[in-house]
Amino acid sequence: MTPEDLAQTIVDAIRALVQRGAVTYDGDLTTSVVVERPRNKEHGDYATNVALQLAKRVGQAPRQLAELIATELPAYDGVAAAAVAGPGFINITVEAAAQGQVARAIVETRGSYGDGAAFAGSKVNLEFVSANPTGPVTLASVRWAAMGDSLARIIESQGATVTREYYFNDAGAQIDRFSASLLAAAAGEPAPEGGYVGAYVADVAQQVVDAYPDVLALPEDEAQEVFRATGVEAMFDEVKSSLHDFGVDFDVYFSERSLHESGAVESAIERLRSGGLTYEADGAVWLRSTDYGDDKDRVIIRSDGRPTYICSDAAYYLDKRSRGFDKVMILLGADHHGYVGRYRALAAAFGDDPDETLELVIGQMVNLLKDGRPLRMSKRAGTVLTIDDLVEAIGVDAGRYALVRYSNDSTIDIDIDLWTRQKSDNPVYYVQYAHARLASIERHAEQKGFRPDPLAFDPALLSHEREGDLLRALAEFPSVVATAGELREPHRVARYLEATASTFHKFYDDCRVLPQGDEDVDDVHRARLLLVSATRIVFERGLTLLGVSAPDRM
Repeated sequence: MTPEDLAQTIVDAIRALVQRGAVTYDGDLTTSVVVERPRNKEHGDYATNVALQLAKRVGQAPRQLAELIATELPAYDGVAAAAVAGPGFINITVEAAAQGQVARAIVETRGSYGDGAAFAGSKVNLEFVSANPTGPVTLASVRWAAMGDSLARIIESQGATVTREYYFNDAGAQIDRFSASLLAAAAGEPAPEGGYVGAYVADVAQQVVDAYPDVLALPEDEAQEVFRATGVEAMFDEVKSSLHDFGVDFDVYFSERSLHESGAVESAIERLRSGGLTYEADGAVWLRSTDYGDDKDRVIIRSDGRPTYICSDAAYYLDKRSRGFDKVMILLGADHHGYVGRYRALAAAFGDDPDETLELVIGQMVNLLKDGRPLRMSKRAGTVLTIDDLVEAIGVDAGRYALVRYSNDSTIDIDIDLWTRQKSDNPVYYVQYAHARLASIERHAEQKGFRPDPLAFDPALLSHEREGDLLRALAEFPSVVATAGELREPHRVARYLEATASTFHKFYDDCRVLPQGDEDVDDVHRARLLLVSATRIVFERGLTLLGVSAPDRM
């Protein structure tokens, strides 16, 4: 019996009380019932405060209503007992057979356990990383690579169709400085003021020279154009390769330049103008963005006639909406707080409700620590640490797990010494070891001639306290994933896996799964093996949602 099953049972019990006239209520019960595990296991398997929530609406004292519900619940399959506590809480004990059915359900659903339908029919455009192709992916951006990909996996598991999108600036001053830096590096000259430095600049410059041996003999403007076109493409190929090796691939790589070349920017500006949403002042054209919640009006056309960056934002937003996305979600770094108000104002100016169609998630910085001190230097990128530095230091699995283990609004300090230790204080090792241990039990069971079989399984035999703890933990997995998707918090899945790993190890210490020596396989062994299999499936599913491998051996 899962928490969701029990919540429905409570709804059914209240409806029965209403039908008999013991309770008067005509509201929607399904939104009122919350089932949680009590902190004190002596209080039962689950607890609900539904009586406290409904008391005023039904015109009864909370404890009186709770006693009616508690008296009704044992009549339903799976409920062993219900008791009232405090001002109106209901503590519920579930029958072992009902609780044990969770293991069977997990094994039968396998890879789909934890899937939901909260976002069914929703078409989401999830933009993340979006670093300019002027250098390797930095440590700050790689947080969004892990976060974005994990979030996409979780939202997809809840029924949404997600397009992973990377928006890259291949036009403008930064690209000009990058191409000029490449040309200078190829010619053996210092980088221009404000240009790019680091070993990677020389590497990319050499790739251009290898492809076009006579490039330095061209006039400077022509040579720089070659370095722009070929160098940016080479740098971006490296970015894509690094992200792919990190387990992150995108469905769409969207060029900012294409917005200008297609006329989309001019079209967006005209739409704002024709809607009466702009005005002229100081020789510039301004958007009345304060009318839509922004903290100040924004210039969209400078006094020299050039559009500002917000015009590209406007065109890009309209492009996403024209492709049928009903939710535009963008993950942004800590230096983009000012971006939120203006982007929401744009969505509103185009007639959308930004609360419905737009979501901007801001995250904090990442530090890589060695011997307790932040690392600053990169082998290839000078003073900026990169995705490759992270992978070299702690590996892909540890890197991804470390980056999604914390709430996005908290700064992360990744301690190399911790995340490379093969000990239980290393969170990713602790979780992966649990999965490997579970897989090992299954292998040894097969060697002894039996496998997990949902048909040859008596759930009532899983009556040990540790078995119940583990079953209740497994039963929570779907709600953990659903909440992680709803709140955009993948770290909930990681923390759940760590807590469940602890619960599993306690179970394994107290409950012998495999027969010893010449001992025959009995029904208890079969029941516990099915529980082990169910637990392994949950770990594999959870790790997969985080983009982390689930090793069978360690």
